Amino acid sequence: MKDGTQPVKVVLVSAVALIDVDGRVLLARRPEGKSMAGLWEFPGGKVEPGETPEAALIRELHEELGIDTWKSCLAPLTFASHAYDDFHLLMPVFACRKWQGLPQSREGQDLAWVRAKDLRNYPMPPADLPLIPILRDWL
Repeated sequence: MKDGTQPVKVVLVSAVALIDVDGRVLLARRPEGKSMAGLWEFPGGKVEPGETPEAALIRELHEELGIDTWKSCLAPLTFASHAYDDFHLLMPVFACRKWQGLPQSREGQDLAWVRAKDLRNYPMPPADLPLIPILRDWL
């Protein structure tokens, strides 16, 4: 690279703030055996090659939580950009208030519906922490 730094692997992950009729946000706890196990995060996952962030979210929500939503129900909210030791995470975050089905754990993760003012009580990965004030102010 021109500035002398080493190239870094950029990982694109899409996440969503699922917001229920009471204004609570769904968090999922990373299960044992995964990196950052035990930390709470917004549902979502890696964007596969040739996939849009919205398509990745629709796929991940079906796989992880057994719910279906549509691109028209995913409103761009913000994004996170965070340097981890071995990669850089770029994460568009969407808000979603409409889906079909009841979110259920399909991959062994704990789930919690949390009021925005209480999000700080849940330990999260570093990339998710800047999202808390945005959600608190928005909700």
